[in-house]
Amino acid sequence: MPKHSPAPFHRKKSARVALAAGAVTALGAGLLFTQAFASGDPTSGVPATSAAKFTLPKPNQPFDYQIGGAYTPPKNVAVVSRDRAAKPARGLYNICYVNAFQTQPDALGWWQKNHPDLLLRDGAKKPVRDEDWGEVLLDTSTANKRTRLAKIVGGWIDGCAKRGFQAVEPDNLDSFERSGKRLTAQHNAAFAKLLAQRAHAAGLAIGQKNTTDLLPERKKIGFDFAVAEECGQYKECGDYATAYANRVYAIEYTNSGYDRACKGWGGKLSIVQRDLDVSAPGGSYRHRAC
Repeated sequence: MPKHSPAPFHRKKSARVALAAGAVTALGAGLLFTQAFASGDPTSGVPATSAAKFTLPKPNQPFDYQIGGAYTPPKNVAVVSRDRAAKPARGLYNICYVNAFQTQPDALGWWQKNHPDLLLRDGAKKPVRDEDWGEVLLDTSTANKRTRLAKIVGGWIDGCAKRGFQAVEPDNLDSFERSGKRLTAQHNAAFAKLLAQRAHAAGLAIGQKNTTDLLPERKKIGFDFAVAEECGQYKECGDYATAYANRVYAIEYTNSGYDRACKGWGGKLSIVQRDLDVSAPGGSYRHRAC
């Protein structure tokens, strides 16, 4: 699992331009969609809109995963994912990485000061942590908390749109698996649906990040494509490929996972191998694609 250290409120790991009236310009080749959304609940955190246009990335495009630090993409790359603090890559299709279901370790103090009740807590009222990364899980267990979280994370998504991204990937959709059964898949699916509405209203496509268990919910939630870590390693690439008509952007960290993904899906999916730190060139940097 990669580990890196961008600014507060931005992702510290992975497991794993202005818009007008919701219109997004296709900087990278893609298919333009129009979809209408309306929110009857003014407290939902999702702005009502009559129509929003968003662009989907094409399948099987050269891809780079740069959430650990932005750098000039390798030659021929057409799709890139970067942290929401970074600038989009000019002329490419840009996916905005947002840590949507857990806190940043260096942002925990902000959450505790401003929204302590939105942190998931155990029976002793202590925050429930993802111990691997020192992150606290956000509490998606009630409609009220999901609405309030959607206003915060939704603001980040709006920021992605304003910076010129074409899509967003909200990470840690699987936080319920680390919650000690305090959260369920349906809690996170309901929150993800609010984020999908917010993304579409802002003119962004939205990608499902990992979590094959929620593939059956993808249409109900509103996901448009998938960003899948280690689908080759865990033999899941076919599941994502079938669900999203090959519109899958896959990251492998091991040679065995990369070889398996390329052998089975190299001619259909966008597959890249990165180093665990997802670092910029130099040091442990690694990038290869099939």
